[in-house]
Amino acid sequence: MNFLERMNAALLYIEEHLTREIDQERLARLAGTSNFQFQRVFSFITGVSLAEYIRRRRLTLAATEIQTTKKRILDIAFDFGYESHESFTRAFKKIHNISPSQARNPGVSLKAYPRITFTLTVSGVTEMNYRIEKKPQFRMFGKERIISTVDGQNFIDIPKFWQESLADGTVETLCRATGLTVAENHTGQYAVHAIMCHRKTSDDTFPYMIGGMVTEQSDTTGYDVVEVPELDWAVFTTEMYTDETLVEEIQKVWKRIFMEWFPTSGYVHDSGPELEVYCTAGPGKDYCEIWIPVKAR
Repeated sequence: MNFLERMNAALLYIEEHLTREIDQERLARLAGTSNFQFQRVFSFITGVSLAEYIRRRRLTLAATEIQTTKKRILDIAFDFGYESHESFTRAFKKIHNISPSQARNPGVSLKAYPRITFTLTVSGVTEMNYRIEKKPQFRMFGKERIISTVDGQNFIDIPKFWQESLADGTVETLCRATGLTVAENHTGQYAVHAIMCHRKTSDDTFPYMIGGMVTEQSDTTGYDVVEVPELDWAVFTTEMYTDETLVEEIQKVWKRIFMEWFPTSGYVHDSGPELEVYCTAGPGKDYCEIWIPVKAR
């Protein structure tokens, strides 16, 4: 079963269990990945969190039942997993902007969120630069923020976190704390990078840390420290960017990794954190490496 078939099997399971309990572990097994990574992939591909998608589908079908049957609204609420009339009404209003009882009035306007289906599209015309590399265990330290994936909020909050950290001196202080410079490490890497998904927070969030790699010169006092195990990494390289195009280039590669590379590669996402490693090839030639832990399919 290929990537598209696995993802659609997971979506079919969701559809068949909208009025029943959805087993998150079984859902992930159908998708051929871990629960956490399935939710990450789903969010990257669709731009909405898995929990929000399920909520929207349930409330879409609930609205149809309200309009087409004479069932009590409370019974419909129970059918779609709501424990009280009040919680169902709040959720319903958030989606449809009217109460469930008002939805039975003729001519009212409601919102429908159709079922998602993953299909093959023409892509891959532009090459992706990557390599597979094994790295021994290492540590990173820095400042962490919890990022939401709801409605693609991660694509807004991460650039904002960087902007704030640059403006308030956090990045400059971290640079000094690493004890490194580009010239000293001879790798073309800047001193400060980012690591994310290094621990579980919730179904709709993940941790994102701006920081550096721990060396003998580093002073980690007052910072969070993350242990990164030995892993095989797929390392993707962005195009060269300017300050104005940095966010666009990095986000473009992130989306292509999940939408184009994983579905057609011989690899699956392994458990472990993900990194953004910022590099330079000389003045005005900055780029980013995105590190994803992988294992053979």
